[in-house]
Parts: sequence; structure tokens; C-alpha cells
Amino acid sequence: MTSSASADLSRLLFDGRYEQTHQDFHKLLLDPVFDPREGLNMTEAGKLAYQRSRAVHAALERPREILADPWRLFALAEWPALVDVSIFSLLMVHYNLAFGTVVEHGSRDDLNDLFDELDGLDSFSPYMATELGYGNNVAALRTEAVYDAATETFVLNTPDALAQKYMSYSGFQDIPKLAVVMARLKADGRDHGVFPFLVRISDGNGLCEGVHAAPCPEKPVQGLDNGLTWFDHVRIPRRNLLHGDMGGFDEEAVFRPASGNQRKRFLRAMSRILPGRLCVSSAATGAGRAGVYIALRYAVQRLTNAPGRNDLPVIEYRSHQLALYTALAKTYAMTLLVNHAKREFTGAPQDSVPPEVNHLVSITKALSTWEMTEVVATCRERCGAQGIFSANRIADYGSLLQGLVTAEGDNQVLLATTAGQIIAQSGDAEEPGTSPDPRGRDLRDPAFLVAALRHRERELLRAARAAMADDSQDRTYFEAWNGTINSALEMARVRGVRTALDCLIAAVDGAQNATARRALGLLAALYGVTEVRRDAGWFLARGALTAEQVEGLPRVADALCAELREYSDVLIDGFNLSPELLRAPISADDYVAAFQQWTGAVGPAAARTAEGG
Repeated sequence: MTSSASADLSRLLFDGRYEQTHQDFHKLLLDPVFDPREGLNMTEAGKLAYQRSRAVHAALERPREILADPWRLFALAEWPALVDVSIFSLLMVHYNLAFGTVVEHGSRDDLNDLFDELDGLDSFSPYMATELGYGNNVAALRTEAVYDAATETFVLNTPDALAQKYMSYSGFQDIPKLAVVMARLKADGRDHGVFPFLVRISDGNGLCEGVHAAPCPEKPVQGLDNGLTWFDHVRIPRRNLLHGDMGGFDEEAVFRPASGNQRKRFLRAMSRILPGRLCVSSAATGAGRAGVYIALRYAVQRLTNAPGRNDLPVIEYRSHQLALYTALAKTYAMTLLVNHAKREFTGAPQDSVPPEVNHLVSITKALSTWEMTEVVATCRERCGAQGIFSANRIADYGSLLQGLVTAEGDNQVLLATTAGQIIAQSGDAEEPGTSPDPRGRDLRDPAFLVAALRHRERELLRAARAAMADDSQDRTYFEAWNGTINSALEMARVRGVRTALDCLIAAVDGAQNATARRALGLLAALYGVTEVRRDAGWFLARGALTAEQVEGLPRVADALCAELREYSDVLIDGFNLSPELLRAPISADDYVAAFQQWTGAVGPAAARTAEGG
């Protein structure tokens, strides 16, 4: 029963694609190259991440094939980071951002040698877009590539300190690097906007002529070679411009941009950002699942005292259950939300992604990374001192999540931009909606909970549109938006939460195994109760909840946790993880023996035997 239930949960969690898309990663990550290494300094840890990235590349199909199958790219984002969090950034920057840009905008015969170099990972490819003085405002970047018609080359230059490329991997100068650099193309005295260029940064013997780099400060856990990079009149061949369908040189060697404005061409040049957000979400939910898996396996073994007994597993405490089962519910909800976003994205025309899909992907990225950051922090705390050690993985996942919150668009900026776009869309009649009648409704009913969340989402959207349209005050657009931005952010978040609960309810309906259906139903109820409880005062004030229901929310959450206790193992078995893959001592079947083996401790009994006692 448990095996078939776990298989059904796995089918839902991996969207029916585990065997064809994910399974080989499990086998790959058992390779000894991924065994933990302690005592490394930051440089040694970073070099190991490059070695492991090459091992992943060697074991899989070529990057060009992975890019042709987005589901495979998402799986690449999801798995290797479970055993080395630094690998995520190296692989995703090379495969998706950099090489993906080459595939989309530079698939030309005259670039075949450079294409093959990156496809074979003979050189790593940093992606240099962000600048020190402009953060994620890439459209305003200052790095310039000026065309010299006499030599048919571009002169790449960093005009000032603000324009230094920031965070790209340029520190290890003995590793060959062929970067994709976003720069402002200038030709015939005109600024044509931002375009991608292929630029050789290092050849394995040091930085190339005119390229300069300085390391960024150290980051916790991840020893990668992030740096500041700047260019001093570096000449690059004309062919290294990745113009794609955004323009090109005519027969007279004059650059002709494609029709449309600079912003349209810029968005086209940055086309890998959207699938990158789904890669980030995939890594976040993968880390969340692993964190919950480790914490729950530890919780059933870790003994503590209780009134009248001294050998009670800590998971039997309702306080521990509420923390970890809520984390489990969020992890299921976010995984299913990410799957939904992937389906919508891969089913959309890639040359013109509809605004609704763009909004969904952006909200999913922000919500999933925020929620998994909270999940991993909870798991670390509930594992006590064991959660601090990198050997037990969870602390490292926390470091990964901190980076993911910022990657491919800082969450708050990304969500605010998305909220603004949603508000600007024409909507239905803006009259206040009718809240769902709470009388006689069961707080454990996910349908009632999702109706309440939908009501909150609509009311926040209506209020935001009304506030932006209010012309009774003498305000600038910025002043109007600044007064609305926080409620707009909440609206976008609630839309993500409501969609996630919809996905979780759909999974309940789609479950084929009765045990799996029952377990998912309890998770859906717990997730919905948790989110409604978060804003219980708002629902009470608008008549969407009664005072009795608000007071009952904590009791309902506790009761759901008590019922989830018997399904805990089957729910985490659906993650298709194993102690052998994660190599975290506290996830082992006998964590005490595993931890002793890790530390080299022989234990009291063995020590007495060795001493002849």
C-alpha cells in the first residue's frame, strides 16, 4: 500500500516525467566525485564545483540537446545542487543563460567553432549582464561595444566604475572562460541598444589582454569565483556579435537593427531570463524537498523526554509536527505550482510568451524561493545543533536559497513589476465583490479555503486599481504607485498562493491511490488553513470568516497534523530521494551510527572493547 501510494505521489510531484527526465540524475549523483569533502578552503571548494560540473556534463547529453528539452533543463537545475549547492550557479549560467543565448542568437556557421567549444565545455561561459552601479537594471547598463569599420572589430570598453560587470565568474583565471557579455552596441555614431557578445575572458593561462578582474568578497558555503570584471578597449571580431533576428550587418558592412524599438530588442536579447526563473524555482523546490526529507527522517529517530517517559521521538510533539508538516505542505504546494508554471511555459509560443504566462512564471519564482527559504530555515531549526553542520545539508540549502531569492530578478522588484502589469490590465467591473459565506463551512474544506483566498486576491486587485485610477489628488505616477506598491505586492503573492492551492486540490483529484489521495487532502487543508490564518484579521473584518472560525484555526491545524503523522513516511518517499544520495548523517536509517562514522568516533562500547573492558 505504501509503495503504490509513494509511486502515485511521485507521479504527481514529477508530473509523470520521473523515469524519462529525472531518474538518471539519481544514479549520477551517487558517483564518488560528489562525496562530501571537509576542510576545503573557499578556493578549493570552488575548484571542486567546477570539477563536479564537468562530471555532470560528461554524464549527460550535450547542452544543445538539453536546451532543446526544457523539462530536461529544469531537472538539471533541480538535482545536482542537492549534493553541492555551488553547482547550480555554474551549470545554469553556462547551460541556460550563456549557451542558451548563443543557441538562440548565435547559431551561425561562422560561429561553429565557438559553439562547439561551449557545447563541449572546453570553456565555461560566464554571463555578464549586471553592472555594479545598476544592479538588475540591465537596460541602463553602460558597458559599450563600439564598431570599428576599418578593422571589422568591436572595441569593448568599461567607461567607469559603475559599469563594471558584477558577480560574474571571472576569478579563477586558470579556467578557460568564453563569456556572453551584454554591452551597448554603437556603430556609425548611433547607440543601437544592448546586445550580447561572445568575449574570451581567460584562456587557461590567465586573463586575456585588456580584461581585468577582482574577486568579490567571500560568500558563506559557496566558494565560487564571483568577481568584478572590466574591459579596457578589448577588440573582439565582428562575428562575436550575437545579433540573431535583432539586426545585422548589410553588404556595405553597415549595422542595421531590426524593426521595433530598443526595448523590444533588449527583451529579445534577454530571452533566457524567463526559463531561468523556472530553473531557479526548480532548484528551490528541490532543496525544499530535500530539507524536509532530512528533517522528518531525523525527527522520527531523535529521542526526547516527555512526562512519564524519556524515549519519545520528537516528531510526536504537536509543536514539532506543526512546524515540519506545514513545511511539508508548503513544499508540496510549491512543487505543484512550479510544475503548473512549467507546463504553461512549455506550451506557449516561445517567440511570444503571453503576458499571463509571464506573470505566472514571475510570481512562481518569487513565491517558491521565498517559501522554500522559510521551509529550509524551519527544518534547520527543528534539527537543532545537527542542522548547523554542512554535512547534514540543510544549512547549505539555506545559503543556496538566499542566492535564489535574488537570482533572475530580485524577488521584491520582480513581484512589484508583475503586480504593476496585472493592475494595468483592463479588468472586470471594479465594484467590491461578495465574500464567500462562511456560515456552516468546514475549515478543513480546501474548496472553501481557496474561495476565501480568491476573494482576498480580487479585493486587493480591485483596491489597487482604484487607488491608481484615483485622480482626485494631485499626484505624480510614482507617488500613486508608491502608495499602492505594498498592497500590490500582497495581491501578487496571494495570487500565487491561491494558484498553488488550486494545484494541490487538482493533485488530490488526480491521485489514483486512496492513501495518496487521503494524504494529499490533509496537506491541501493544512496549506489552506495556514495561508488563511496568516491574514485571519482581514477575513474576519470582511465577513469571510466568523469569529468562531478564526479562533478555531489553530485547533484545526493541530488536528490536521495529528492525522498527517501516519502519512509522513509515504509523503516524503514520494520525493524519490535516499540517504545514499544525500549523504546526510541524520537522514540515515541509524543516524547515531552514521554520525559516529562521519566524525570517526568509535563510541563508548567500542572503546571499552578496544581497551579490553
